[in-house]
Amino acid sequence: MNAPISLSTLLFVPGSKLERYGKALASNADAVCIDLEDSVPEPAKGHARGAAIAAIGRGDARLVLRINGMTTRAGLEDLLALADASVLPALIFVPMVESAVEIGIMASVLGKRTPGIVPLIETVKGLRAASEIAAAPGVVAMMFGGGDLAAELGVALAWEPLRSARGAFVMACAGAGVPAIDVPFIALDDEQGLRDEAKAAKALGFTGKAAIHPAQVDIINATFRPTAEQIAEAEEAQRVFDAAGGAAIRFNGRMLETPIMRRYQRILAMRSNQDA
Repeated sequence: MNAPISLSTLLFVPGSKLERYGKALASNADAVCIDLEDSVPEPAKGHARGAAIAAIGRGDARLVLRINGMTTRAGLEDLLALADASVLPALIFVPMVESAVEIGIMASVLGKRTPGIVPLIETVKGLRAASEIAAAPGVVAMMFGGGDLAAELGVALAWEPLRSARGAFVMACAGAGVPAIDVPFIALDDEQGLRDEAKAAKALGFTGKAAIHPAQVDIINATFRPTAEQIAEAEEAQRVFDAAGGAAIRFNGRMLETPIMRRYQRILAMRSNQDA
């Protein structure tokens, strides 16, 4: 079973825009996701699929892939093409997931080579099944797909209308022990709006946020990546907790015990991922 992953930033790039692959990789995003779904028109999907698989085959580990949904012909064609590919991405993002059965189909086709799977929860039905989907073998993270969900609910793709849906999504991820990635912020020229939404998402329990333009990456990283001061505090907390033999102990004016240490340990895990 694949271990959970940690991504502060995930930058999407249209699969049909080959000239943008390099520009996306030049950013500080933790991963660059070549998108074969929404950003690619139907007539261009075959060409984009081939270009994406070829790019991934050149070996840049930061390139990951969003395929089309498992209930679409394009999604099944994506899956079969991946089964024949010599190199698979480390992560496959799967849109519009509404059942853990879809994850099982992927694992059946790709077999032992199945990469980490990141389902996108984008419908009311998917949100209701989110706990089961998050717990499915092979799932290493989940992404909140606010655009389609907002359309289904008949609300704006904004923080307040989707607050309760985000909360339910984060609870499902936490219950399965997998990271939660937030939907991209679509107002490209509103830097303060992006900062505010990223901070709100982190406060709610999201561990990272997707981006749709390289200019958004550094703002998201500044919110989700731990600062040097936070890392130093987490290291000291770990030292004090270990010295106490795992017993509750006073630290920086507060009680340090196992539940609090879990937060510090997440910070240390993120530090390790950044250093890798």
